[in-house]
Parts: sequence; C-alpha cells; structure tokens
Amino acid sequence: MSIFHGNFARKMRPIWAFLQRGRVVTIMVRLVKKALVGWQEWCGLSQLHIPYIKAKIDTGAKTSALHAFNINEVVRQGQKWVEFDIHPLQANNKIAQKCQAKVIDEREVISSTGHREHRYVITTLLTLGLLSYPIELTLSNRDPMKFRMLLGREALHNKFLVDPAHKLLLGRYSKKDIMRAYK
Repeated sequence: MSIFHGNFARKMRPIWAFLQRGRVVTIMVRLVKKALVGWQEWCGLSQLHIPYIKAKIDTGAKTSALHAFNINEVVRQGQKWVEFDIHPLQANNKIAQKCQAKVIDEREVISSTGHREHRYVITTLLTLGLLSYPIELTLSNRDPMKFRMLLGREALHNKFLVDPAHKLLLGRYSKKDIMRAYK
C-alpha cells in the first residue's frame, strides 16, 4: 500500500528504485521534467570558455559562486565589466583561464564562515547535463575551498532534484578528456 493517497498519488510516479540495506526504496517525484543531480556535478560555462568545472550542489546557498582571482573592474562603453582569472580544476593551479563579463550587480554576501564579503555578480550560460541556461554567479576567491564553484538554489530552481547520497549522476569524464579540453 502506498503512503501517498488521492490526487497527490496520481501526480506522483516512481522513477528510481534501488536496494538499500536489503529493502527496496522507491523515490517518488512530481511529474515534471526535472533531472536528478548528485551533490557534485561537472558543468560548463561556455561564455567564460570553461568547458569543465566541478561544482558542489549547495542547496543551503541562495546564489551560486565561482572561484575567481585577479579581479579587476573596467569600464567599457560606460558599463561596468570585470576581468578575472579562474583555476577551473580542483587541486590544479597550473591551468588558468582569463575571463571577462559584464557586472549586473554588486552584493554583500555572508560566506559560510560568517564573514561579509563584497562580490561582483555576473550572468553567464551554465551547461549542466543536457540543459543550458543563464545563471547569476558571484565572484569570490575560493582558493582555500575544495570546489571552484558552488551551485545554489536559484540556479537549480525548477530544473533539478538533488540526491545528496550520490555524485556525478549527469556523467563522469576522464582526466584525459578534461585536460585535452584545456589545451
């Protein structure tokens, strides 16, 4: 017997069942087009010329953050832009990508450690799985952090469901393929 009854049960459908400690657990999700992501996923930022960057899926964060350093504000045709560098791969400071983007906002963000930080906000195209869509990213020096990118709730909203027990559900890539993309 299902724990879901009535109209709610008709809108739900099991999409994934797996064995857990000898019993079958069925995950029920609404009948909407949402992909399942793990707690970390590979994604791309084509407008910044970043073919691969591993992101931590952080549902506790509202906005997404990108590791950036050497951030310099410039004015182009009367509009504020930023030029910055990115180390897109974890534990690899040899590969650096020079990037530039138009500033859409500046915000005071409280980090996970409780510190207030002034951050530039940019918009760029995110590719995650088969979807590509624009997201807002704050720029922050995340060098001491393990992940070079955090994907927050706003970037995931109405597009993905998060399975915190798994990672890289949208695909794994060989180190050789990733390194080839950065040459």
